[in-house]
Amino acid sequence: MAPPSVIKSDAAVNGIDLTGKPLFRLEGSNLLANGHVVLTDVPVNVTVTSSPYLADKDGEPVNASAGSFIGFNLDGEPQSRHVASIGKLRDIRFMSIFRFKVWWTTHWVGSKGSDIENETQIIILENSGAGRPYVLLLPLLERSFRSSFQPGEDDDVAVCVESGSTQVTASEFRQVVYLHAGDDPFKLVKDAMKVIRVHMNTFKLLEEKTPPGIVDKFGWCTWDAFYLTVNPDGVHKGVKCLVDGGCPPGLVLIDDGWQSIGHDSDDIDVEGMSCTVAGEQMPCRLLKFQENYKFRDYVSPKDQKEVGMKAFVRDLKDEFSTVDYIYVWHALCGYWGGLRPGAPTLPPSTIVQPELSPGLKLTMQDLAVDKIVDTGIGFVSPDMANEFYEGLHSHLQNVGIDGVKVDVIHILEMLCEKYGGRVDLAKAYFKALTSSVNKHFDGNGVIASMEHCNDFMFLGTEAISLGRVGDDFWCTDPSGDINGTYWLQGCHMVHCAYNSLWMGNFIQPDWDMFQSTHPCAEFHAASRAISGGPIYISDCVGQHDFDLLKRLVLPDGSILRCEYYALPTRDRLFEDPLHDGKTMLKIWNLNKYTGIIGAFNCQGGGWCRETRRNQCFSQCVNTLTATTNPKDVEWNSGNNPISIENVEEFALFLSQSKKLVLSGPNDDLEITLEPFKFELITVSPVVTVVGSAVQFAPIGLVNMLNTSGAIRSLVYHEKSVEIGVRGAGEFRVYASRKPVSCKIDGEVVEFGYEESMVVVQVPWSPPEGLSSIKYAF
Repeated sequence: MAPPSVIKSDAAVNGIDLTGKPLFRLEGSNLLANGHVVLTDVPVNVTVTSSPYLADKDGEPVNASAGSFIGFNLDGEPQSRHVASIGKLRDIRFMSIFRFKVWWTTHWVGSKGSDIENETQIIILENSGAGRPYVLLLPLLERSFRSSFQPGEDDDVAVCVESGSTQVTASEFRQVVYLHAGDDPFKLVKDAMKVIRVHMNTFKLLEEKTPPGIVDKFGWCTWDAFYLTVNPDGVHKGVKCLVDGGCPPGLVLIDDGWQSIGHDSDDIDVEGMSCTVAGEQMPCRLLKFQENYKFRDYVSPKDQKEVGMKAFVRDLKDEFSTVDYIYVWHALCGYWGGLRPGAPTLPPSTIVQPELSPGLKLTMQDLAVDKIVDTGIGFVSPDMANEFYEGLHSHLQNVGIDGVKVDVIHILEMLCEKYGGRVDLAKAYFKALTSSVNKHFDGNGVIASMEHCNDFMFLGTEAISLGRVGDDFWCTDPSGDINGTYWLQGCHMVHCAYNSLWMGNFIQPDWDMFQSTHPCAEFHAASRAISGGPIYISDCVGQHDFDLLKRLVLPDGSILRCEYYALPTRDRLFEDPLHDGKTMLKIWNLNKYTGIIGAFNCQGGGWCRETRRNQCFSQCVNTLTATTNPKDVEWNSGNNPISIENVEEFALFLSQSKKLVLSGPNDDLEITLEPFKFELITVSPVVTVVGSAVQFAPIGLVNMLNTSGAIRSLVYHEKSVEIGVRGAGEFRVYASRKPVSCKIDGEVVEFGYEESMVVVQVPWSPPEGLSSIKYAF
């Protein structure tokens, strides 16, 4: 990676004179932000150093208030793990992201230091009307140490700094936490990450990378359809069923079950594919890079000389023209249990016993962790990691695989005792993985999974640009709570929405698969439609709700994807949409010419501090009422912000009720939702067609969940409006007066006019479904 350009300056930023009065400063034992106390009782060993970085990697000014770094000195012998207070937090609301499982993070709120959870990755303090800005507290990596927040004594904000190896010790830290402040919470996080990009130079921001093509395709994953019994015939039948139903996939993801694995108790040449139940495979280890017998024994029906995975991949793509991408799953260490030591065609490996840090021991009990700790990992030393990934990925590329889902990523921190600690081990492995991905999968052919920790975000995202932002889609609660069929779905929404505020700076958020026949399928589909990420399902073969899927998928296997990634609305950042019994989740995103707001009633379950697990909170399940308005959309976001300067009116279209509401910028629209129900609202600026004084706003294809995602171009003429459309179905626009005529691709067509909406039927126009509609007034 080329060294980024760095500008260091003492000049003013956003009107704050850093030369005379830094934004963050210690005054006695108080930490002040813009003159307002944010932490009290700061210990005397804590240091606050103003950030020298006022520009991003390209030399562009960071348009936010300056930041500072926190450090501390500790008396006594250097150690591999320290927990130190940086001050007390009281009576300031915060939102945070913490690891509730080893692999996964979620949202948590509070107002004092004791409310902070263990393994917290990011904290944002709320602003005040009196001038206190939003403040970001971001734990960092420093040398061979990694930091996180946890609750301290008597409302202390405690920083846990750990190397993961008793052989790597220190007692002095200078830049272990970064502080950043500003008046916009969304810009706050983005500007802070730009500073840390320059400071660390170990990752690339999402805006510097190109996500893989699968983000624009409808996909099918084999996991919930087959679990470990996945096989070529089943995959073929699954794809064919979707194609025949009018929802052809552009991505096929062959999940766990394709590899050659075995138990330690089996002979080294015996594949342990008697494992058919999820979980049984986790003690197994990889025996060879080549696929297992189910895929090796495939014989092409077109030519019996063509066999194996390569023939299968080629045949599947030849028969189904929409399938552009075939990905396969593998664990970061090869398989759940790593590699089988002594396997003749694999790099050398040794069994390493995983060790959980004190912070990880406080996360939710997890089957994968239990199995891995019981059996250990067949681990390839970091100096052989390049050889390992080269062997695996070169084989996959040779048989026609386009990319990989890399799972179980945060296993490394449990294996690092003898390898220089967690940071150095992660650097070595992620460097090898990045090199292989660049060589074999176009630099971006990866879905990262089970990766929710700052080690990965700061060290593993130089090339990887797509990753899961929520725990798995659970059809039912694996702990046996029958209500989990519902409350777990609300948890999933909240995981993804709030995690994206942090992770979306590094990776394109992937909200995971779902099943179209699940009782909450429409709830999931609505969130995926406006998530801005890929949309893929894990339906069992032949078990599909095609009416629902056709609201997501176009006839060519593509989707209508938003321009940005979905985030919680500003008024929901410091609220609890899972178990306060009153808060409705609201998320926003941008299409090319409109905003979109999603409202979801997710109340009913979530994290319990006492039991240290996610569980049902049935007392919180209620019908909820909330308000929204056009300013819930952060219009000035992403690469293509939408100017709403001088816009006095918006057309709001509700997807569920098909209702149109005209709204001023600050007019509230009331929404009432029953448990686990939703509403999607297209927010379209109203423009005056100059030559006819008609008020006009595009809405989109109302048969699609991301209605306005179908609008690809929009041109206003003196007495007409021309809209480029992608897709097919019922297209609506708001017009204050009925048009004189309507044409599609130059041909006059019939149209309806009802409730101030012009309604026209748009046919699918091969090959890409592009049409042009012209409204004359």
